[in-house]
Amino acid sequence: MNQYTEMNPNPLVQYLNKPSTEFTKQDIIRYVEDHDISMINFRYCGWDGRLKTLNFVINSKQHLDSILSYGERVDGSSLFSFIEAGSSDMYVIPRYKTAFLNPLSDEPQLDILCSYYNKDGDPLASSPEYILRKAHEVLVEKTGYKLEAMGELEYYIISDKEDLFQATDQKGYHEAEPFSKWGDFRKKAMLAIAQAGGLIKYGHSEVGNFVVDNLEYEQNEIEFTPTSIEDAADQLIIAKWILRTLAYQYGVTITFAPKITAGKAGSGLHIHCRLMKDGKSQMVEDGKLSDVAKKAIAGFLDLSPSITAFGNLNPMSYFRLVPHQEAPTNICWGDRNRSVLVRVPLGWTGKLDMAEDANPIQKDISITPLERQTVELRSPDGSADVYTLLAAMAIAARHGLEMDNALEFAKKTYVDVNIFDKENKKRLAELNHLPASCWESAESLEKQKSIYMQNDIFTEGTLNGIISYLKKYNDHNLREELKDKPEELLKFVETFFHCG
Repeated sequence: MNQYTEMNPNPLVQYLNKPSTEFTKQDIIRYVEDHDISMINFRYCGWDGRLKTLNFVINSKQHLDSILSYGERVDGSSLFSFIEAGSSDMYVIPRYKTAFLNPLSDEPQLDILCSYYNKDGDPLASSPEYILRKAHEVLVEKTGYKLEAMGELEYYIISDKEDLFQATDQKGYHEAEPFSKWGDFRKKAMLAIAQAGGLIKYGHSEVGNFVVDNLEYEQNEIEFTPTSIEDAADQLIIAKWILRTLAYQYGVTITFAPKITAGKAGSGLHIHCRLMKDGKSQMVEDGKLSDVAKKAIAGFLDLSPSITAFGNLNPMSYFRLVPHQEAPTNICWGDRNRSVLVRVPLGWTGKLDMAEDANPIQKDISITPLERQTVELRSPDGSADVYTLLAAMAIAARHGLEMDNALEFAKKTYVDVNIFDKENKKRLAELNHLPASCWESAESLEKQKSIYMQNDIFTEGTLNGIISYLKKYNDHNLREELKDKPEELLKFVETFFHCG
């Protein structure tokens, strides 16, 4: 057992005694043979952000070797709206490092995420997963920095109302049992996600909880640890699939929708990230946020209007992005300030001997500098296309590093106050706004489209498809139109209840 496999909950990592990044085809075959696995499931993400499935019953070692080597054909026109039926055949090819033992199956099954390839055997240029790969490769090539990220996955679980130990409305943050009813569900989901390769930091109940008629709505969150942006996207997709599958097994409903009722906390998908070089974080210098980090923040802010076109994909997204709801509406950043778009959370850059102070008899705690500082983009939500969202963030980080006036822009957009307090009205008036609808988001992407097309990362056809998709909602004034129409609002909520 080595440092990469010790205590790792992924059964393949434990058995093969190597990190998943080193998995080979021969490793997969050996694991399947040694554990009598008779079914392989190819998993791949469609344009709707959900995992799709192709099941194989393994009838021989030759058959297993064949599907692992050559993949299989699929109909791309049924998976991506922008592909014509006449030229839609494509391949799905397994990525061995993503293999995991299905944690929710009664019989042993092995699941593997796949990438899309076109008829010529080249990566599908418009595949979200490949767009992310290209965006990261260009970032590394042009700047020398790698980008690591992790998500905060918020969701509501909806069940029949219980009369015992009712939680206080909108006061569920870190609540414990018995006031939190779904902690065991969350913990079971966390273990399953970890067994599937997810790098989890922690889980907890969130602010949102309320009762409507005979249904109880409880908000929870699972937060991950930083990893490469490609792996961060994969684990978020797998986590959403596991949470939904487990909810179905429990006979309850779960939603990642950005907003499900007015006046109650919405669900975001906050993304933390950090720039790395030679395995070390570049976010802090001399105990303070580095210029490199500030330049990346400038890039996030400058492209933030168009980033919503990847991170906020339905009209309900913009019912969450309203003032006074701990969701951003203005383009600014700050330290530990939840009214900003980009937040710099606590990063263990101060005194680190707190454990000794809390435990007076313990005097030999080894303290070494930590590299946990991240910056958090707070606009995305559960409707996001995770792959293109993280691709856009990689592009934005590079954009900031290449901006001539990045540090000046960062200084201009920094706030150290709650911009929604009355005494700060002047500062609020100086800030630009995020889009307030899918239509405005599409217009922002039209204006900044050329930046995403640089280095052939996004194709123009893909971007035009996203713009067209967002504009079809025609939601310019939807928030105002539905302000006093709760029944009409509910129809929209139901339409986008299972988004992403």
